[in-house]
Amino acid sequence: MSSAPLRSPALRPHRMKKDESFLGKLGGTLARKKKAKEVSDLQEEGKNAINLPMCPAPVEVHPEDSLLEENEERTVIDPTSRDDPRFKELVKALIDWINGVLVEERIIVKQLEEDLYDGQVLQKLLEKLADCKLNVAEVTQSEIGQKQKLQTVLEAVQELLRPHSRPLQWTVDSIHGKNLVAILHLLVALAMHFRAPIHLPEHVSVQVVVVRKREGLLHSSHVTEELTTTTEMMMGRFERDAFDTLFDHAPDKLSVVKKFADGVYLVLLMGLLEDYFVPLHNFYLTPDSFDQKVHNVSFAFELMLDGGLKKPKARPEDVVNLDLKSTLRVLYNLFTKYKHLE
Repeated sequence: MSSAPLRSPALRPHRMKKDESFLGKLGGTLARKKKAKEVSDLQEEGKNAINLPMCPAPVEVHPEDSLLEENEERTVIDPTSRDDPRFKELVKALIDWINGVLVEERIIVKQLEEDLYDGQVLQKLLEKLADCKLNVAEVTQSEIGQKQKLQTVLEAVQELLRPHSRPLQWTVDSIHGKNLVAILHLLVALAMHFRAPIHLPEHVSVQVVVVRKREGLLHSSHVTEELTTTTEMMMGRFERDAFDTLFDHAPDKLSVVKKFADGVYLVLLMGLLEDYFVPLHNFYLTPDSFDQKVHNVSFAFELMLDGGLKKPKARPEDVVNLDLKSTLRVLYNLFTKYKHLE
């Protein structure tokens, strides 16, 4: 009589292993869902902290803006400010300027915070503007290496701007953290210091939401950041001279100087003073762009040289940018030479 076949004892442990694997996967899935929920809750907390009743419009918060370490802070530009035409004009002017300076490097900047945060473009920009070579690694992928490069670049910038004794409105962490407000402050300062041949809109301000994490909770505050003032103030010219006295005592009379900003009056004035007709095809009688105005003022400066005047210290871009001191100095040179004419 044959006996029934015995069950293999090896089957049960195999099933236990399968069960354990299933439970492990289930536990991992639950853990991931829990972590995802924590991230979602923290993001929601960040949005609630920012979108307070005092804020006129909700501010879009990116995940990295709400996941903060203790005592860490992030800034978010209010969407209304981002959509302001003057803010957009400022950003575009700076991007075009950078791309123009670095055209030989074949570097194209499209978004300031994404393209400048690692220090690579800022390094090339400063080396080109200051005609210097910084002792930094050419390419760095690590966060530590990028911050070290930024530190070197920003120290060089500070050395250049030190005579103006103005507080710096950027740091290594803010630039590397893609803080657009800090990046704009830095670029405006560089543009003014190196007298960039561009027109920066005056009196550009943005509403900024500052988010800080304290004791595990996110707190927000709203501040106004002034990115540009007047061209004269941003140039950092604080020396006192006779023109400052004129500014102090007759500021209402200076609006007439703005009429020379497009170069038309300067060209026609040189023709009158030297007693000749200036062919209209040599300049733009009704300039409608910055470049056309610069062309006119440059042409007027050439006529001044032909008339025996010294080369103006001011640049054509200064006059077009409504730099009153530069314009007045040009006019004063004309006055001293031709004052004998009746």
